[in-house]
Amino acid sequence: MFKELELPEICALLKTAKTIAVVGISNNPGRISRIIAERLVDMKYKVAGVNPASFFIENIPMFKSLTDIPHQIDIINVFRKPETIGELVPDIIKLKPKCLWLQEGIRNEEAAELVYSNGIQIVQDKCIWVYYNRCLQ
Repeated sequence: MFKELELPEICALLKTAKTIAVVGISNNPGRISRIIAERLVDMKYKVAGVNPASFFIENIPMFKSLTDIPHQIDIINVFRKPETIGELVPDIIKLKPKCLWLQEGIRNEEAAELVYSNGIQIVQDKCIWVYYNRCLQ
């Protein structure tokens, strides 16, 4: 059975992480995935956007898939429907980030168990921006 990170562990992760992939980032600047990705850039994280649609976002390099990202990722932050998380698991396991972070409202126990059993930490149903503010502000 997997164990989700608790607040002290989340704070330590956010303090040490340098790179974050935002899966499901929107082209729409008003969508929460886009707003949070841009705020993470402002907080000096190296952010990579992942969306199979091809579009440009200033200051955020975009990739069609996780495996297209040419550098190590510390946190994979997901803005996708819970039932689609399983599709990401093989790539997540291959990339070996420190953590798979499912945004507020997103839980997938089966995917979390598979990822955790491969040595990757889990955060589910939590907003990374809220926790950044709790831990680092």
